[in-house]
Amino acid sequence: MINEVLLSGAISTVSGLVGFFISKKITNANFDIYVDKAKAKASAIENEAQHLLHKASLKSKEIELEATKHYESAKDRAKADLHQREDDVIRKENSFKRYKQNEDRRINNDARAIETRKIDLQRNEKSVKSLKDKYEIKIDEALHTIEHSAGMTQDEAKDVLLKKIEEKSRADIAHIVRRYENEAKKEAKKKANYILAVATSRFAGDFASERLTSLVHLDNDELKGRIIGKEGRNIKALETLMGVDIIIDDTPNAILVSSFNLYRRAIATKTLELLIEDGRIQPARIEDIFSKVNDEFEAGILNEGEEIVASMDIGVMNPELMKLIGKLRYRASYGQNALAHTLEVAHLAGLMAAEMGGDTRLAKRAGLLHDIGKSLTHDHDGNHVDLGADLCNRYNENEIVINAIYAHHGHEDIHSIECAAVCAADALSAARPGARREVLESFLKRVTQIEEIASGHSGVRQAYAINAGREVRVIVNATLINDDESVLMSREIAKEIEDKVQYPGEIKVNVIRESRAVEYAK
Repeated sequence: MINEVLLSGAISTVSGLVGFFISKKITNANFDIYVDKAKAKASAIENEAQHLLHKASLKSKEIELEATKHYESAKDRAKADLHQREDDVIRKENSFKRYKQNEDRRINNDARAIETRKIDLQRNEKSVKSLKDKYEIKIDEALHTIEHSAGMTQDEAKDVLLKKIEEKSRADIAHIVRRYENEAKKEAKKKANYILAVATSRFAGDFASERLTSLVHLDNDELKGRIIGKEGRNIKALETLMGVDIIIDDTPNAILVSSFNLYRRAIATKTLELLIEDGRIQPARIEDIFSKVNDEFEAGILNEGEEIVASMDIGVMNPELMKLIGKLRYRASYGQNALAHTLEVAHLAGLMAAEMGGDTRLAKRAGLLHDIGKSLTHDHDGNHVDLGADLCNRYNENEIVINAIYAHHGHEDIHSIECAAVCAADALSAARPGARREVLESFLKRVTQIEEIASGHSGVRQAYAINAGREVRVIVNATLINDDESVLMSREIAKEIEDKVQYPGEIKVNVIRESRAVEYAK
């Protein structure tokens, strides 16, 4: 039994050894195959690399040859250009030498000619002097003869002759002077009309009719109660802080801000709009918003003044003056915006000064500052002329500017062309139709009075004023008033309006008489 086990173990061992050697032999055979394949692949790669290297070498030689060709070509062109420039320089040198030789010859010829002329001039001077001496001798001889014949000395004869000439010429001189004076007056009038026409045609400014109230829109009427506040503390804080009247009435979704001071009214309107937008309306918040808006307006008017001065090209100006120029936007005179009026005057004055030969920049500067005192009249006592002159004196403005401030209201005489241009421009801007608007109440009162005068005449059926009160149309009863009586009535109404109504310009009275025949076709 043991022998069988040992025999089977021996057989197993021998079988394992045989299998091991067989598998090793197979493995070695496969490894040799892989090595041969790798060597073949490596050889192929090496051949490919040799081929690429050869191609790269050929390409490199081609590039080198191409570069050599370009270099040689550029070199040849540079040499040709150099030779061309050298030839040009040589030609210019030769040309300059010829020019210099010609100029030298010309200068020598001129020098010889000048010397010849100098000699001739000296000879002529000697000849003239000799003739002058002879002439004076002859004159003396003639004078002695005349004195002997007339019985007067030379000085006496001269006085008599001059008196006679003066008496004879006085009338002619007066006539000539009068003629030239009349021509000068006519020419001056034409020139003045031309200057005004050119100036007014080249500049036509917009006008603004300022009102005394500003409207603030509300999203709903509940905001009115919040603006008033508990026991009115919010509205009291607003009015006290901003110096305006706030009117809250039955007008739907709106409140009114009232003040004669346009600047304060604008700040108050903006403050209210921001408070309404913010929603927090109480005294502390009101003060905060008002302070911010006030600072924004101060910066805004300074920026606007700087932009105006820069755009008009009138030189450097003190920042305080530029700030007050910007503030003129919030001032009005008879409804005419002060800044718009000031810009009109500045532009017109510059145009007129240019036509008259004055200093255009100085005229525009004087026009821009002529009403600067109006920026201070709400906060300081005194008229705008004295305030403006004191202000410009404080900041060392030109004396022509000071003269324009005084002269445009007749406080001083006009001393310069620039000042005259400013005064004329101020009158043009203020008198331009539509530039200044009257207060609504006075306008309505005048229109009503005109209509009452026309309606008070016998035979008038209807009367109404049109065209902003500059025309009244009177419709009369055709059966009571004939054509001749309508002419007489128009004159009577016009005369009564002249006597009883104060108005600018003129009022046209139209008396209309008509008869109508009406029939219906049935």
